[in-house]
Amino acid sequence: MTTIGKIRGLTRLCDDDGHFTMVALDQRPPLIAAIAKAKGIDAAKVGFDDMLAAKRLLVKGLARDASSMLLDPNFALPAAIDILPAKTGLIVTLEEHRFEETSDGRKSRSIDNWTVEKIRRLGGDAVKVLAWYRPDASPEVLAHQKAYVRTVGAECRRHDIPYVLELLVYPFPESANHTTDYVESADKRAELVIDSVKEFAKPEYGVDLFKLETPVPGATLPELGDDTASRDAASAFAAVGSICRDAGIPWVMLSGGVAPSQFERVLRYSYAAGAQGFLAGRTIWLDAVESSFPDEDAVLASLESDGKQRLASLTALTRESATPWRPDYDFSDIAREGDLATIYA
Repeated sequence: MTTIGKIRGLTRLCDDDGHFTMVALDQRPPLIAAIAKAKGIDAAKVGFDDMLAAKRLLVKGLARDASSMLLDPNFALPAAIDILPAKTGLIVTLEEHRFEETSDGRKSRSIDNWTVEKIRRLGGDAVKVLAWYRPDASPEVLAHQKAYVRTVGAECRRHDIPYVLELLVYPFPESANHTTDYVESADKRAELVIDSVKEFAKPEYGVDLFKLETPVPGATLPELGDDTASRDAASAFAAVGSICRDAGIPWVMLSGGVAPSQFERVLRYSYAAGAQGFLAGRTIWLDAVESSFPDEDAVLASLESDGKQRLASLTALTRESATPWRPDYDFSDIAREGDLATIYA
């Protein structure tokens, strides 16, 4: 049984109807690139103050329309925790964005001096980890990634806080499509995504909510229909949904930087397969940063006229088509005064 603490945390992440309509603001390299483009400077010249200013604007412009927000401790938390609405859930990033790139695969690690315990202590409602993963990496890399995810899961159990796991396929260094940017892998295959979800849906990892990429490249995903290409894509989404359903783990979709219209298409497939919502970032707010930063009024105006409309559209689609998540409390063993205090270890 999922613990009361974890259930309460998940309840904080969704809206009153059980839909996860969440905004990701923990991006680091993608936001640096957006700020650099807006200011016409090299990414290396984007400063700490720029990052804080951009993240504060995004929280200010979008937080009231999101069921929860994903913030990182290095920039977003110090920039905007004071203006995050009380009703908006707080997911906090644990992983360091500077992953270790090897010839055999990528290795994830936590941000220096940052822990699950600290996230719980500062009032986080959930812990999020991005694990770069592909099942065809070397045994040594796979062992490292599995151990990292498993260790975080154990800490989340110990501190009774929900564990949100994001999985991303990536290109190997020798691939013609190799990049370290946070973009959808051009050589991604559906089985890589499906097999990754299958691995981490195992109870030993302690995952409470999956944040997943589309198993079929979002940029080429066809309209949901009855043609062969659409049926093949739907089959891949259904495989992901079946794994999550059998494991009892809710799942949401990440946007991966695809265009808003493409992301809505991704959501239609995922909702048909049983997903409960989205945790999206760049598809909602990237244009506002790239077109207007550092002009505060212009960024907020862009978010008002464009970003919030995109979020509203995604939210409407989610409420119309997604499977709501429902908390499941089991008090069958509570028969007399004091039982809960005794049983809740």
